[in-house]
Amino acid sequence: MGDAAGSLSVSLKTFLSDAHDLPMDGAGLQRLTLLLGGAIVVSFGFPLLIMMIAGIAGNMVQHAPLLSAESLKPKLNKISLLGGFKRLFSARSLVNFAKGIAKLAIVGGVMGWILWPSRDRLDTLISADPMAILMVTQELSGEMLLGVVAILSIVAGLDFAWEKHKWWEKQRMTIKEVRDEHKQMEGDPQVKAKLRQVRAERGRKRMMANVPNATVVVTNPTHYSIALQYEAGMPAPICVAKGVDDVAMKIREISDAHNIPRVENPPLARALYAGVEVDDEIPAEHYKAVAEVIGYVMRLRESRSWRS
Repeated sequence: MGDAAGSLSVSLKTFLSDAHDLPMDGAGLQRLTLLLGGAIVVSFGFPLLIMMIAGIAGNMVQHAPLLSAESLKPKLNKISLLGGFKRLFSARSLVNFAKGIAKLAIVGGVMGWILWPSRDRLDTLISADPMAILMVTQELSGEMLLGVVAILSIVAGLDFAWEKHKWWEKQRMTIKEVRDEHKQMEGDPQVKAKLRQVRAERGRKRMMANVPNATVVVTNPTHYSIALQYEAGMPAPICVAKGVDDVAMKIREISDAHNIPRVENPPLARALYAGVEVDDEIPAEHYKAVAEVIGYVMRLRESRSWRS
């Protein structure tokens, strides 16, 4: 910090001593702004870079980096006023808001505590020598930096411990549920049947939630529906949902509601239903038939886009 202040004082000495000779026209002010900006960047760029790296490193310690393009996909629920209201005023959002306010209050209190003893000295800086101003600024800035870093380190440690504790609580609840389920499965056959029904219903709900992400739904006119997803870069299409009779009709209803194309191909629908599980890639022997279906859908989309 001392080197940065010294370097900045040398750069500013010329401007302060010859202020009456500085050109005030447009080109002169532009050149003056560039020189001052360059001096400030050179003097404080490295400390600011260190703080930025420290901030990024601290965030990565708490949350492992994860690269995903999923959040970039356009989804209508992201612009829903009701959904946005629920996210904004959820319990977790309110807790994070309270934590942010508490952190600001703590940091502000520390900065005020550091500056308060120097309040009388700050009033006299308006008539002080520029070098004296820089020295006082350097001293107070260093004290505030150390104080803020120290208190934020403590706050970050407490925050990390709290988040870790909440995560372990959730994990313990999940483990308890698994153990309870295992105990029940060893008991009454009726309980086993009920658990199988509950798991099947949960699996069906998860499967239906994936239907809006499908690229195409291959159907048999009366019985089968197979929802396939394919995007550029995927090695092969993936089955995101499949079903017969009532489940097949539900898949069709959801796909129609989200404007997902449906293609009737009874032989392919029956073969895919028998040969691929949900969340698995389609077998190699169906590549050609599925490629024709997806190609047809892509051409249909391009045609609609061109007409619009």
